[in-house]
Amino acid sequence: MNPRIKNVDNLSFAGKKALVRVDFNVPLDEHFNVSDDTRIQAALPTINKILNDGGSVVLMSHLGRPKGGPEDRYSLKHILLSLEKALGRPVKFAPDCIGSEAEMLALGLKAGEVLLLENLRFYKEEEAGDVEFSKKLAKLGDIYVNDAFGTAHRAHASTAVIAQFFIEKVCGYLMESELKNADMVLDNPERPYTAIMGGAKIADKILIIERLLDKVDNLIIGGGMSYTFAKAMGGTIGTSLLEADKMDFVLELMETAKAKGVNLILPVDSITSTAFANDAEQGVANRGEIPEGWMGLDIGPKSREIFKEVILKSKTILWNGPMGVFEMESFDKGTKAVAEAVAEATRNGAYSLIGGGDSAAAVNKFGYTDQVSYVSTGGGALLEHMEGKVLPGVAALEP
Repeated sequence: MNPRIKNVDNLSFAGKKALVRVDFNVPLDEHFNVSDDTRIQAALPTINKILNDGGSVVLMSHLGRPKGGPEDRYSLKHILLSLEKALGRPVKFAPDCIGSEAEMLALGLKAGEVLLLENLRFYKEEEAGDVEFSKKLAKLGDIYVNDAFGTAHRAHASTAVIAQFFIEKVCGYLMESELKNADMVLDNPERPYTAIMGGAKIADKILIIERLLDKVDNLIIGGGMSYTFAKAMGGTIGTSLLEADKMDFVLELMETAKAKGVNLILPVDSITSTAFANDAEQGVANRGEIPEGWMGLDIGPKSREIFKEVILKSKTILWNGPMGVFEMESFDKGTKAVAEAVAEATRNGAYSLIGGGDSAAAVNKFGYTDQVSYVSTGGGALLEHMEGKVLPGVAALEP
């Protein structure tokens, strides 16, 4: 992490009002109850530090992807109860994130009080990084705190542009730990170092894979992206996922890995199905031997064993992306096996970083969240940071 950036420990918030950008983009069930409060829990240490200092807190976040204005289902009022329960204190709510009512509520906050603003993305100016909108938000606090790592790769009004209006701007504990943990696997990994890349598309992971080839000892590829490799190597993949425009790239990637002495490990078999459905007919096929009319939806039993063996010998592990369609019980065994192996390797002394998004959801689903070293809250932000890109939300905190 950039040593020039201050964190919340560098300041006393006594008598101050902190405007804190959090990532409360949490999942809601059909009754608009929070179904997973991981992101709320992750923000508590920063909020509590400010309150314990004798400060007050104004929280701002987005939720979902509202289209061009307020939509009730994306209102942050739905998370109020969960937030109050997590904090153990009442939370005030501003029905708008800017304007006179929000300003009056913020102005009236006493030490130890918390105000939650309505969804920032009800204004298109938020994602546009609008300066005037940022200025209006900045009126609501004395100190700016960014603890929303999940959106740090976006140059939005509340994550980057707003910082220019504050003399005192710091990162929260979550942002700090995200950056430190990412840097640990980037700059100082204990070897052997294994990266596990899964998910549907190679296109999303090209830059990170290329960068990792300079750093890792083993690169395991699973998930939908593995079928493009199988096809490029001359195999048949039936109706499995294919990025035809990436076939030349994957062959080059295999050559690069070889030249750099990286052990590239691909699935040797797949769990196949006749349809993208949990209850469809299933089979097992070797790599490059999936018949017409069938699709690969998970890694097979032999691949699970091979992957496990490599993971258990590793001292540093980065995992981003599932091995199959783990949301369906019929195709979750590969992802579960990897989660189990990563947890076992961690118990044996390895350092494991789970790279947000689906990987975090998988580790959570199978009950291994507490058995790995660190679970990132930011999929896209983590990948961009590891690709070597400057994150606007982090750069904005520099003095």
